[in-house]
This record gives sequence, C-alpha cells and structure tokens, in this order.
Amino acid sequence: MRDESITRSAVLRVEGVTRVFRTGTVEVHALRGVDLALHEGEMMVLLGASGSGKSTLLNILGGLDQPTQGRVFFRDQDLTRVSDTRLTAFRRDHVGFVFQFYNLVPSLTARENVALVTEIAKNPMSPEEALERAGLAHRMDHFPAELSGGEQQRVAIARAIAKRPELLLCDEPTGALDSKTGIKVLEALDEVNRDLGTATILITHNADIQRIAERVVVLADGKVVRDEPNPERIAPSEVSW
Repeated sequence: MRDESITRSAVLRVEGVTRVFRTGTVEVHALRGVDLALHEGEMMVLLGASGSGKSTLLNILGGLDQPTQGRVFFRDQDLTRVSDTRLTAFRRDHVGFVFQFYNLVPSLTARENVALVTEIAKNPMSPEEALERAGLAHRMDHFPAELSGGEQQRVAIARAIAKRPELLLCDEPTGALDSKTGIKVLEALDEVNRDLGTATILITHNADIQRIAERVVVLADGKVVRDEPNPERIAPSEVSW
C-alpha cells in the first residue's frame, strides 16, 4: 500500500516532545522525545501498554496540556508559544474530543447535548446533521438515561464533529463497550474520517482495531517504537473483539 500521507500537509506535528510530571522530588517521564506528524484526512491508531504515554500525548496534541520540552505545531502555528487564550481558541475551533466516558449532560436530550457545541462554534453543522452522521437520527430527543452505552458514545461523537473540526482525538472510545456497540462506534468514526476528511487519532487497547487505520503508531516507555502505514485496511465490521 502506497503511503499517501507523504503527499498531504501535516495538520499536527510534534518535535522532540517530552513530558515530565513532578510530585515532590519524584519525576515521572511520561514522554521522552516524541516526533510525530498527523496529516490531512489521515486516520491513525495509537497503541501501547498502560503507562506508555498515549493519553499524555493525545492531551498535548489537543492543547489540553503543554510539553515540558519540545514543540507542537498546528499547521504553521507553534502551540507552545501561544497564550492560554489562543490555546483555548485552538481547542474550540479546530479539535473534537471523544473519551471513554461520554460526559453527556443528563438533563439534556441528545440534540441539546450537541447544541452545546454548535452554539459556540464558528461554522457548525446542525445538531440534527451531526446526530444523523452518527447514526442517531431516530434518537435525537432522548435523554442519556434512555440511550444505550453505544448510543451515548455516538452522541459524544456527534457533539465532537458538529463544529467541523480539523482534528478528532479519541481516547479509548470503545473501551467500555461490547463488540456490537463498539463496532457501531468505529463505523461512525470511520465514516466521519472518510466523508468529512477529519484527521483522526484513535487510542485503543484492542490491537485488532489498528487494522481499520491508515497508519499505526506504537508507544513504549514514552517513545515511538513503531510508526508505519497499514498495509491492508479492513472495515470496522471485520474487527475482532
């Protein structure tokens, strides 16, 4: 399979990123000199054992955390040199987040949960369109307690994509789901990546999910130990659970 990413611009790139957490005199090196790029329209799966630095890296890529050393670029903008206000604007305007736990407001319907984002985004799609893309056109007026876990996660995906983000960062989005609902969530993410061209990073503990990605990156002890294109992608429905 030809690596098409070499012909596309990098949306995100990190150079020599290190992250050290300090508690008293104890230092924990979560990342150790990571170099990485995510290209336009690319779907990347990020693998690694617990404690390898996956979530720390995703938080830095999404502007939720800053590196101890190194630089992070969104296109040509150095995010390590901007103010907190500019970093907040970067997250609001360009990044969609999907986490393992859905973080929905229980007193709001699916439509209203998505509208929380569309009301502040610059050029959003409607909540109805976002929910339809996530396969929930028939559940828009249901409250989270009336939805299954997979449906709640798809509301979270709809909320993340409603702002039309250039980046979609997903941390274990299928971690709490069974195979049937997990595959539906993967199908929604795959459709968003293909139809909207949203550059996507997906952290997962299920190694077989890497087979749906265009590119696979493996972290170990805070370092990138593998970064290569996927020779043959499969459909989410073919993933083993």
